[in-house]
Amino acid sequence: MSAGLPFFRYHPDPLASGSIRESAEKCACCHRGTGYIYTATFYTAQETDGRFCPWCIADGSAAARFEGEFTDPYGLEDVGEATVHEVTRRTPGFIAWQDPHWLVHCRDAAAFLGEVGHTELAAHPEALEGLRLDLRMSGWHDEARLDSFLTYLGEAATALLFRCTVCGTHLAYVDAS
Repeated sequence: MSAGLPFFRYHPDPLASGSIRESAEKCACCHRGTGYIYTATFYTAQETDGRFCPWCIADGSAAARFEGEFTDPYGLEDVGEATVHEVTRRTPGFIAWQDPHWLVHCRDAAAFLGEVGHTELAAHPEALEGLRLDLRMSGWHDEARLDSFLTYLGEAATALLFRCTVCGTHLAYVDAS
């Protein structure tokens, strides 16, 4: 993570994931040019005049002022309300082809690490096996097709990689156009 940016427990490197980038753009919440701007999702019924700086995300002021969330709470049913609040209102979300959702492990939200292809996913065998099991359970029974699909992750589909904040296990789910 870049020095000087706020720390996000559930999204430890939003610069690497592309959710935050360097920019001269002013924050729609604090109206300051901080050198960084948020680039991913924000769900609100209100009009916003731009994007947010990482500090207005971290302190919750952007979500409070615009009555919105940076990610949908889907998938966070097994964690406490404080964690749901932290992930949805004080953590940068991420861009996905499908509706992004947060993974949970050890009764805590996992940390989002980024979008990965097969090569990066193979470095985390527990995530690859978990993904393989999830796909089998959703109807992928032909092993050759499943292996072929997983091998081409990073092209027509990607995996979104997370790490458990409690035990360090890596988890992933498929995102496709």
